[in-house]
Amino acid sequence: MSNKKREILIIGIVLIIQTIIFIIVGANKEYIHMDEAYSLGLASYDKVEIQDNEDFYGNWHNKEYYKDYLVVNDDEIGEYSQVYENQKNDVHPPIYYILLRIAMGFSINSFSKWPGIIINIIIYIFITIFTYLILQKLLEGKQLCKEKSIILALISSITMSSLTNVIYIRMYALSALNILITAFLHIKLYDSKEIKPKLLVLIGISAFIGSLTHYYYLFYLAMLYLMFAIKYLKEKRHKELIYYTVTMGIAGILSLLIFPYSIQHMFFGYRGQGVISKLINIPQFAESIKEYLKKINLYVFNNLMYVIAVALIILAIYKLIKKQKLIENSNSYAKYILFPTLFYFTLVAVASPWIELRYVMPVCTPIFIIMIYYLSELLFNIFKEKASNIIMIVFLVAILISPIVFKIESEVAYSNKKEIVAKLGEELNLPTIYCFNSENNRFLDDILLFSILNESYIARDMEYTEQNIKTIFNNKDISKGIIVFINEGQENDEILEKLRKATGLETWTYLERLNACDLYHLK
Repeated sequence: MSNKKREILIIGIVLIIQTIIFIIVGANKEYIHMDEAYSLGLASYDKVEIQDNEDFYGNWHNKEYYKDYLVVNDDEIGEYSQVYENQKNDVHPPIYYILLRIAMGFSINSFSKWPGIIINIIIYIFITIFTYLILQKLLEGKQLCKEKSIILALISSITMSSLTNVIYIRMYALSALNILITAFLHIKLYDSKEIKPKLLVLIGISAFIGSLTHYYYLFYLAMLYLMFAIKYLKEKRHKELIYYTVTMGIAGILSLLIFPYSIQHMFFGYRGQGVISKLINIPQFAESIKEYLKKINLYVFNNLMYVIAVALIILAIYKLIKKQKLIENSNSYAKYILFPTLFYFTLVAVASPWIELRYVMPVCTPIFIIMIYYLSELLFNIFKEKASNIIMIVFLVAILISPIVFKIESEVAYSNKKEIVAKLGEELNLPTIYCFNSENNRFLDDILLFSILNESYIARDMEYTEQNIKTIFNNKDISKGIIVFINEGQENDEILEKLRKATGLETWTYLERLNACDLYHLK
């Protein structure tokens, strides 16, 4: 067998292994996050919010009413205009939602988590391939370079951040792929000693797709552009700089021609204004970075980032004491991964509306790559190759087994929701009232449960008088009790007591804390 065929075989085996792991993790996903519900609704519904329906509040609805937001129905087959229209009225560009809409077309009339997860599984095949290609360039010239690269690529694909990214039905996996492709193409551009039109076209296409996937991608691209512009200016390669700049400009213009609403979203929409205000809030800077580092530690390095960081510091101090260069013959590609990744991480950490892993998931793989690369370089500069390999193996094995030791779970697996989903769908499928405080509108966080409940009523900012409650439950069979959802900002016990008296039910039982509300059974 030739070396090329052997390489392809090994990569194929790795991709099969990771896909099996992804399917297992996906099968154990029991619930969805609010933004995942948005993904499904924005890709299939005729408006951004189901709550915008005139009949949403103050009426009884069956489960089909809510399921309609989460699925593609028979009469919606072949319709895609609402995808673009919804994104115009929301805060994200449209490419991911078009892909999701296509995938949802394979599951007509029924809710399924699998279209979104399968998209991400396919995306991660390419993420692992490009991770391998980048690692190969970083480890170029090292013994067993290809073998080490594919092992590291596999490990990076099954960290908790990657597993979360795979089963999270959002655009972040696609954005992660865009970033890795952009990084790899720029490494190829770095190697190019003359203008290669084909390479520039590929860079332009990646920039075009990336900007239409997620706006934060532009942070990464901006730093890469700046670094290459400085490189070309220093080397007096003005012609290359002009062609490179024109390529980026064309990609930007085409992106705006396809989706001109990007300008509104980024600079004038509520999310864009929020980003700008947070970027100039200096006191919040350090706190945001600290909180995001906790996320990276837990999910990218499976709780071992600080151990690796301490090892890096000790090794660096040792080199300084010995009056040696920190990195001998440092790979020139590394900085083109390091600085754009740091720039993206820093800006997103400060600018993101909440401290959540999803906003930095697109650079979790580059963070893993660059930290492991510098650790291996320091080790190989100090120890003999055999000792260095053993130390690296210990670190990597520890990363793999630490989720079992520390009982770390993907952020959006929601394995603890399995019982309540089954219980409400079968044993407790009773008339349901959602006592809704509109000042904390996160209804979509729990829409999945409403899509399995036979009849439910959303009571928005209601005065819970005996007459109002009796009117709601008039002609409803509540002999086996009712289910009550109460979201934040309300006096739960007071509402439950009023419901109990008005319905004639005797007691209430606390069932579960859901994503955005508390759940009770009155009987």
